[in-house]
Amino acid sequence: MNKTKLYTQISASGKKIPADIVIKNGKIIDVFNLAIIEADVAISAGMIVGIGNYEGKTTIDAQGRYISPAFIDSHVHIESSMVTPREFSKLVVPHGVTTVITDPHEIANVAGSEGIQFMLDDSADLPLDVIVMLPSSVPATPFENAGAVLHAEDLKPFYKHPRVLGLAEVMDFPSVRDCSPDMMNKLADAADRNALIDGHAAGLDETGINIYRTAGITTDHECTNAEEALERLRRGMYVLIREGSVAKDLKSLIPVVNERNARRCLFCTDDKHLDDLLVEGSVDHNVRLAIQEGLDPLLAIQMASLNAAECYQLNGKGAIAPGYKADFLLLDSLENIEIYQVYKAGELAAEQGLCVASSSVHGTETDTLTDSVHTPALTQGHFNIPMTSPLAHVIGIIPNSLVTKHLIEAADIQNGQFIPSIEKDQLKLAVIERHHHTGNIGLGIVKGFGLTSGAIATTIAHDSHNIVVVGTNDDDMLYAVEELKRLQGGITIVQNQQTIASLSLPIGGLMTNEPFDQVNESLHKLDTALKQIGASQAFNPLLTLSFLSLPVIPDLKLTDKGLFDVKTFQHINIQA
Repeated sequence: MNKTKLYTQISASGKKIPADIVIKNGKIIDVFNLAIIEADVAISAGMIVGIGNYEGKTTIDAQGRYISPAFIDSHVHIESSMVTPREFSKLVVPHGVTTVITDPHEIANVAGSEGIQFMLDDSADLPLDVIVMLPSSVPATPFENAGAVLHAEDLKPFYKHPRVLGLAEVMDFPSVRDCSPDMMNKLADAADRNALIDGHAAGLDETGINIYRTAGITTDHECTNAEEALERLRRGMYVLIREGSVAKDLKSLIPVVNERNARRCLFCTDDKHLDDLLVEGSVDHNVRLAIQEGLDPLLAIQMASLNAAECYQLNGKGAIAPGYKADFLLLDSLENIEIYQVYKAGELAAEQGLCVASSSVHGTETDTLTDSVHTPALTQGHFNIPMTSPLAHVIGIIPNSLVTKHLIEAADIQNGQFIPSIEKDQLKLAVIERHHHTGNIGLGIVKGFGLTSGAIATTIAHDSHNIVVVGTNDDDMLYAVEELKRLQGGITIVQNQQTIASLSLPIGGLMTNEPFDQVNESLHKLDTALKQIGASQAFNPLLTLSFLSLPVIPDLKLTDKGLFDVKTFQHINIQA
C-alpha cells in the first residue's frame, strides 16, 4: 500500500487536514443496518474516510438526495451487448453500475485465449471495474463444436492478472459429476488459489447441488422458481437473481427473499441486449423491479451492492462507510431508483443518464477474432429433413425463458421431407458449424417464432457460436447464411431472398467497434424487419434464437451435431 496515500487518508479521517471531497445535505443509505443516516461523507484519494461533520477542499451539495453505494452486476456476458467493453461501460455506468463480474466465455468459445486477452485489454482503465471470471467450459459440452477448447493449462496464466477473480460458471455438470480429469484440474487450480468458482445449475436436483457445493462451487444464476432458489440457499450457495433480455426470473424468485436470507441473494443480468440496456437499464432495473414487487428498497439496494461485493470478496466495495471506495450514486428517488449522478472513486462518471467519463483504451483485434465465419458451400439440399412418419420431436419456445419445451407433434411431410408450416407454427431450424470447416449441420423443428415468411440467421449462438438460422423456407435460410459469411458475423433477416435488415458483428461474430447509438439504430431496423416477417412480439426473437443451441439448458436444444435432449444429455432423432 502507498504509505503517503494512507497517511493522507487517515489524516483527513481524523480531521487534521481537509478531505478532498465532502458531500453535504445527503441521506446516506446504510446497507449494514438498512437505515438512513443524515451526515456528511468525507472522501480522500478516492476512498470514503469519514461519516460525520467534515470540511473539504471541494463540497458536493446533495440537496437532500440519497447517497447510495454504486451497483454491482454479479454475472454478465459483455459480449451479449454486442459492443466492446469500453463501449459497454458507456451503457451501464449511467445506470449506476460501476463494477461487473464478467465471464468472457462467448468470445472464448470463438477465439480461445486470444478472446479472453482481448476482453482484458479492452476493459482496462475504464470508469467501470471489469472483474473477470475465467471460462470453465469451452466448449460448454462435448456434444458440439466450438471455435476453441480451453484446458486447465490454458487458463493458468490468466490467474496472474489482477482483475481475474476465479473460475466462471461451471456448466458442464456431467464432467463435475464424473470427475473428468480436465474439469478436476480446473476446479483444483481455482481452489489452490482460493479463487471463487461460479455455478450453472440449470435443472439440477438436490444431489446435483450437493455435488456442486462439494466441488467448491458457490453461486448459481440459473434458478427459475422459488423451490430451486431455496434448495441452493439451504446448501449454502449464493443465489444470483437474474433479469436479462431472455431470462426474466426476478418476479418468480423475489418472494423467496426476506431479511433472514437476503445476504445470500444478489442481482445479475447475465445476457442483456444493448437496446434493453438503454431502455430498462442494468442492475438498476433489477432493483427497481424488486421494489415494485414489494421488496424493501434498502434491502434491494443492499443486494445490488454489499451482498454482491461480499459474495465476490471485493473488499472495500458495496457500502457508504469509511474504508470503502468512493463508488456511489446520488438518487432523486429511493422507490424509483432515479439516478441523478454516478461517481467512480470520487470522480463524476455519469450525470442524468449520460456518461461523462471517457477512456481511449482499445483492445487489439487479431485475425482470429475478425475472420471467424468459415463454412463450406451450401445448397438448399443441406437443409433437408427426411421423415417417414409425421410424429416429430419439436423444440417448443417458452417466451422470455432460456428453457424450452420438448414437444412431440405431427409435422407436415412432402416427398419424404419435413416442410415448415406457418399454420402450425412449425419452422425449420439449423445450426451450422462455422469454425473448423467440419461441414456439420444440425437440423430440427421449432415452434413459437410465429414467422409468416422469410428467415433469421445469426452467429450469436450460445455458447459455441456457430451459425443458427430459422426459416419458413430453404431458399431464404440459405440466403441468410451466405449473408452472414459476407458480413463475417452478425445478425440478418431475409425475405424473398433479399436482406431486409442486418447488423455486422465482425469481432468474433459477436461484437462491433461501432458506437452504441449506431448499433441501437441497427437494432431498431432489425425489430422493424422482424415485424415484417411476422415474428412474435411476445419475446425477443433474436435472443431466443441465439439460445436454442445451448445444450446445458433444458429441455430440447439443437447443436451442430443434431437435436439434443438436455435431460438425458444425448442426441436424439427428429422423428419420434
